[in-house]
Amino acid sequence: MREEADYFLHNTFGIKAKARHFVEYESVEELQAVVRCGKRAEEMLHVGAGSNLLFLSDVDGLVLHSAIRSIEADEREGGVVSLRVGAGVVWDDLVAHCVANGWHGLENLSLIPGEVGAAAVQNIGAYGVEAKDVVTAVETVDLRDGSVHVFDAPECGYGYRKSVFKGDLRGRCAVTYVHMMLSRRFAPDLEYGGVRDALRAAGVELACVSPRQLREAIIAIRRAKLPDPAVKGNAGSFFMNPVVERGVYERIRAGYPAAPCYEAGEGKVKIPAGWLIEQCGWKGRALGCAAVHDKQALVLVNLGGATGQDILRLCNAVRADVLAKFGVELRPEVNIIGGTA
Repeated sequence: MREEADYFLHNTFGIKAKARHFVEYESVEELQAVVRCGKRAEEMLHVGAGSNLLFLSDVDGLVLHSAIRSIEADEREGGVVSLRVGAGVVWDDLVAHCVANGWHGLENLSLIPGEVGAAAVQNIGAYGVEAKDVVTAVETVDLRDGSVHVFDAPECGYGYRKSVFKGDLRGRCAVTYVHMMLSRRFAPDLEYGGVRDALRAAGVELACVSPRQLREAIIAIRRAKLPDPAVKGNAGSFFMNPVVERGVYERIRAGYPAAPCYEAGEGKVKIPAGWLIEQCGWKGRALGCAAVHDKQALVLVNLGGATGQDILRLCNAVRADVLAKFGVELRPEVNIIGGTA
């Protein structure tokens, strides 16, 4: 177990927020010992790599971080591969490990920042695949009493960028292990975004694409659009893509015939938030030290020296313009600590 006070390196926005106490634990037993030392759950904040967080102030409490980094695999009949992965494993390290071992299902989620525990909480997704497609169970420790509970997939309450851990159980439990079901059989999903175009550009025959080639194509797409947090502080996609009634989309399309959308079921469609933001003229614009990325309007960046309040001010300005122009409310995908948006 490791304890320290300095915490600002644990958020990819590069916000210099600190915690009064920071503890990194390496086992369920170590976490239970910390929980049972007398602090209330509301005085604890559990984080992953900080790739989906915006701090508005220092944290006057205890920040917890998992260093449980094991990957256990059980290969079964029929080419099924069952994984039990520690919450502290870096997500893209897991994807690379699975591709190298011939365990398939995560290729489209390559290069998403963060750790495995946070991925299960957030239900990360990209290019037609979400974490919920492979997660079968999530192990947790209750931050109120240290008890262990295993949630099966239906109990996780997964939806678009949501789970029970972000909802009713927000702040009440820490994910320790995530169970996943992958396959030895490779069935690539090439239907979303520019995946096919990226493969063709790399000279790959779509009918013969390999897991490694698909992973490399996804990585190339993401690197072309998304800034490196080591260069420009950011948390990846800042806003969720709004899901609206089809009538709302048709109203928008009447003025913008090329407006993109994706079917979302039940008479609803998903409109790319980046497209809405770009139509409002925000792509590449800055407010002080905070800016909308010039290659992907879904991303807000720290140009250097921005505070959490600076990023939030930009967030709210963008939301206000999208609401005024399209009548659509954008919601942050990033978790805002110390306030709300």
